[in-house]
Amino acid sequence: MVVLPALSRPIMSILQSSLPNRRSKTLVKEDNTLPIVCQPLYSSVLPVIHHDEYACSWPENHRFKMAKFTKLMKYLLKENIVLPKQVVQPFKASYDDLITTHTPHYVQSFINGTIGQNEMRQTGFQWSRGLANRCLVEVGGTILAAKVALHYGLACSTGGGTHHAFPSHGSGFCIFNDLAIAASHLLDYNMVSKVLIVDLDVHQGDGTAFTLQSNHDIFTFSVHCEKNFPVHKQSSDLDVGLESGIEDKEYMDTVRIHLAWLLDRYRPDIVLYDAGVDPHKDDVLGKLNLTDQGLFNRDVEVMRMSLYRGIPCATVIGGGYDDDVDVLAARHAIIFRAATKVWSENIT
Repeated sequence: MVVLPALSRPIMSILQSSLPNRRSKTLVKEDNTLPIVCQPLYSSVLPVIHHDEYACSWPENHRFKMAKFTKLMKYLLKENIVLPKQVVQPFKASYDDLITTHTPHYVQSFINGTIGQNEMRQTGFQWSRGLANRCLVEVGGTILAAKVALHYGLACSTGGGTHHAFPSHGSGFCIFNDLAIAASHLLDYNMVSKVLIVDLDVHQGDGTAFTLQSNHDIFTFSVHCEKNFPVHKQSSDLDVGLESGIEDKEYMDTVRIHLAWLLDRYRPDIVLYDAGVDPHKDDVLGKLNLTDQGLFNRDVEVMRMSLYRGIPCATVIGGGYDDDVDVLAARHAIIFRAATKVWSENIT
């Protein structure tokens, strides 16, 4: 079991731009301490990664509710699920981070705004400078959550889970694949040797599966509704396609059996967990039938199973769709309620 530190003195998060140069994977990184510091984070509380720029100016009637990121943090603070001292702001992901996963042409054209309309149409978004900025910050948040989790056992981002993005194009409301980028970042800096991506969003992480299909240091595990987007699935290292309408118990039994086997057999150095809430019974794009309690139990179980085995876990919020953005924000808060419970069980 991971023993989470309980220090009264402030510890520090990581300054993305101050990392040492990437090293060859043939070299061993002797120093596992965190690099240059930037702002305080009190280790007696669950680390939560958030930035106001996770959201940008956006049409209110769009299917993708951009306001959910802002409303989620407001809800977490209002309900005292998260305290201000828990929150750490990430920096933007670097160009070098992005091209570990995406082609230079795609990265440059999106950031510079020269990307074609047809390419943007595939993402479901209209390009804007604000969108480009928020994508960089969101990826930076997932990278930071992963690195903080390595040091403290558990960390949660209020964004992330953009698993439909492919190396040369975006798709399905996803521009850059934050999970693949974060996993590659940890490996490139020799922070870990093996990463397990646990994707429980209702839609298969097709971009993640395709992008990482030849990377044997990253294992991709997806549990999703089989008859749902994307129509043409990719091959994850382990895919579990579920029948439409599945409910809490059968869903949880399926996840538990497969995840326990994976954790014991693969023995990753970290779990990156996509805690999408679109398996919820009221999700407009979901087709599964989980309740709030079912999602909570799922999230607790994933984190608990990881930490019990001494494996750190970093979480992202993944997908979720509802016409009422306040309801959606409350649903995304479930992972933070669950993480707070697991943190309190493990902290010394």
